[in-house]
Amino acid sequence: MQTPENSNQFNIADYLIQTNQNRLDRLAYIDSKGTLTYAELFDKVRRLTAVLKQLGVRREERVLLLMNDCTDWPVAFLGAIHAGIVPVAINTLLKPQDYKYIIEDSRCQAALVSASLLPVLTEAMSDAEHEIKHILVSRPQGELAHGQLSMDEALAAATPCHRPCSTKADEPAFWLYSSGSTGKPKGTIHSHANPYWTIRYYAQDLLHLTESDRILSAAKLFFAYGLGNALTFPLGVGASVILIEGRPTPDAVFDAMRKHQPTIFCGAPTGYAGMLAAANTPTRDEVQLRMCSSAGEALPRELGERFTAHFGCHIIDGIGSTEMLHIFLSNRPDDIHYGTTGKPVPGYELELRDEQGAIVADGEIGDLYIKGKSAALMYWNNREKTRATFQGEWTKSGDKYSRDAEGYYTYAGRSDDMLKVSGQYVSPFEVEATLIEHEAVLEAAVIGVTDSQGLVKTRAYVVLKESAP
Repeated sequence: MQTPENSNQFNIADYLIQTNQNRLDRLAYIDSKGTLTYAELFDKVRRLTAVLKQLGVRREERVLLLMNDCTDWPVAFLGAIHAGIVPVAINTLLKPQDYKYIIEDSRCQAALVSASLLPVLTEAMSDAEHEIKHILVSRPQGELAHGQLSMDEALAAATPCHRPCSTKADEPAFWLYSSGSTGKPKGTIHSHANPYWTIRYYAQDLLHLTESDRILSAAKLFFAYGLGNALTFPLGVGASVILIEGRPTPDAVFDAMRKHQPTIFCGAPTGYAGMLAAANTPTRDEVQLRMCSSAGEALPRELGERFTAHFGCHIIDGIGSTEMLHIFLSNRPDDIHYGTTGKPVPGYELELRDEQGAIVADGEIGDLYIKGKSAALMYWNNREKTRATFQGEWTKSGDKYSRDAEGYYTYAGRSDDMLKVSGQYVSPFEVEATLIEHEAVLEAAVIGVTDSQGLVKTRAYVVLKESAP
């Protein structure tokens, strides 16, 4: 089998198909409408390849992927990649003006969209200078307008295309839009090889996921974190995935846990806090969790310890980014240090640098830089930010960390969030982590506020638990 380790020719969609040829009868996806076996998934992927080609979408052209998490999402994503076409996976919670910008920036030739999101996309298209020529609608209700096709009907009428596009490992495979902390969203371009390395380094070598696992991710598929959790990681090892189409509220997560019994849950600290504070939190005996994952923000020590005490399993806290595709710094199943983000994932190198670019000493806070094979190729049409972020073999994360003498990294905040109070840098995260140790506090956010004398002071906003006075 071709891999980026032995060949420059590599198509990630075809790799996932070939990896699972002995699992075709196994369950790949579950959502609220039904299921897909691996055989059914790959048949639909090959049919979508044929549909896109019949519509005249050409190799390397982009297609917009604006879809709620459902079994059509992996079909759309992998079907485009299988054809050598580049899916642009975007956030389902944006405004029409945001979609207008992305349409014009990416110049997508077609769109794959959930029926419930079609109105907001239509509004964005009506005001965009660039024209999307074809629209495939997932699970439409009622008749469609001219130029819109039912995805189900188009797939049913197509003859599967079994031959994947002969793409190169370093060829663009898909885009994810990263807004970062300032400015317009940035089209982050990932190659065919990049998911392979995250599967190998993190899913297989660190998390030790297996085909026996059932994975539930609160992070949506359009996020880099969710894409790994619910698509490339499980398909890379032959596992099953449970999808939540709507908001992953505690109630929705608990319903999925009780009904489908996932062994792996992937979430973010805010979600874990909400789960523990809910009135109907499952008992340990009601679920089959063997491990959980956390990313998106640093996991406070107190929260991790409370979750483990309740459910009897650890949360593997790590940090990743859209630019690196997934997690590069993490705790490990056999080495949990709550309150830290662990150690570098094998396959990645990390450095902490000061403002002049010099390596900082252990115990000091520095800017986090990463070297690893899953780094994005560039930001689309944005050379200035590309050069600022992708610096040779190194990627600047925008996060600040310290490292202790044993090699464990502790989060200190985003570089642009650090506050200078009385001449010293203060990490809002450290103050937030201290506040939520109080038994009455559900969540806390700390910002800097300039007082009447022009001096920066910290201000905390606190959300109390419902039972707290």
